[in-house]
Amino acid sequence: MEREFNFQTVSEYNDFNNHETGHPLVSVIDFSKAAKRTGSKMHFELYCIFLKDVKCGDLKYGRQHYDYQEGTLVFISPGQVVDVENKVDEYQPMGHGLVFHPDLLLGTSLGKSIRDYNFFSYYTNEALHLSAKERKLVLDLFAKLHSELHQTIDKHSKKVIASGIELLLSYCERFYDRQFITRDTVNKGMLEKFEGLLNGYFNSEKPYTIGLPSVAYCADELHLSANYFGDLIKKETGKSAQEFIQVKIIDVAKNKIFDSSKTVNEIAYDLGFKYPQHFIRLFKKRVGSTPAEYRTLN
Repeated sequence: MEREFNFQTVSEYNDFNNHETGHPLVSVIDFSKAAKRTGSKMHFELYCIFLKDVKCGDLKYGRQHYDYQEGTLVFISPGQVVDVENKVDEYQPMGHGLVFHPDLLLGTSLGKSIRDYNFFSYYTNEALHLSAKERKLVLDLFAKLHSELHQTIDKHSKKVIASGIELLLSYCERFYDRQFITRDTVNKGMLEKFEGLLNGYFNSEKPYTIGLPSVAYCADELHLSANYFGDLIKKETGKSAQEFIQVKIIDVAKNKIFDSSKTVNEIAYDLGFKYPQHFIRLFKKRVGSTPAEYRTLN
């Protein structure tokens, strides 16, 4: 029978990993203290940042699989599910992690900005691959938070802890920017796939059956999370994924406008617009003239 765990509190996750709970809302985990275990499905109502030092089986995260190698940093946000599919072989967890409850962020600056850290909703196969120097820095920040958690709790504790987590996340944001750059070849290949996906979309019946292509649809077709996909496209092109799609829509629309046998309304429906006025508004915003004016001028 498959084992499932639902971690709603920090103390529950501490118990699972043989840790005492020093603070009810946050904990730094040393996984070497945990007992050996087999794979299981884990539901989290916590924010988690895991730096694992051992291959622990094939992770299934949503519909994506990820061969969990050493030296990667994985981010999990409340409501997410991680499934370690190897349910037979025992392994000894190794590495470190930070878990904190959303309530820790109430009334802090991090509470207002936590949703800006898109990597909490990346797929696991979009994990952050750390250099040796980056890994050391992350472990140093974990150690500082661990030290603070073993101080006597006072009126400054919450602010200091939240600030420490915010500093860690800011560094992770920097490391992800570095990863986008160092994986430039992979990213450019994804950009070409995105372009090809859109070309195929508008040459098919999908605009009639589905409507306009969404960022979520494109990300799913390319097996990426919507946030990672959006960040990748932004880094590569300077445009948001939505803007990139709109540029493609306008390019296709311009070609269709030269077919004088079709009305502007018919072209709008061909592209997947439910309402022609939405097409006209977008076209004028992007081109500077309405589709009818563009047809006349050209």
